[in-house]
Amino acid sequence: MTFELKFIPQAKKEWRKLAPTIKAQFTKKLAERLENPHVPSARLSGSTNRYKIKLRAVGYRLVYEVVDDVLIVYVIAVGKRENNHVYDMMAQRELELDETHSDDKL
Repeated sequence: MTFELKFIPQAKKEWRKLAPTIKAQFTKKLAERLENPHVPSARLSGSTNRYKIKLRAVGYRLVYEVVDDVLIVYVIAVGKRENNHVYDMMAQRELELDETHSDDKL
């Protein structure tokens, strides 16, 4: 079962700023995750439905949330891991993500 990919607005802006080579790497990984988004080793601690994709060589992370009842994977944040920057951005976007969820369930 394939999930649909959606970006919250701030994550889409971050995505557009990425270098083409980094986008290509994330695109390849995202295609795999849309087929099987629940990867236990990539699950964020303290969360049941949030996961990360790591590009170790370049230090980038992409954080996404899986919504099983509507088959959607939301990209929440894309950025550098240094100083937990990408995870801090994710935490700041809780409200925006909640609003997006309610729109998709209508």
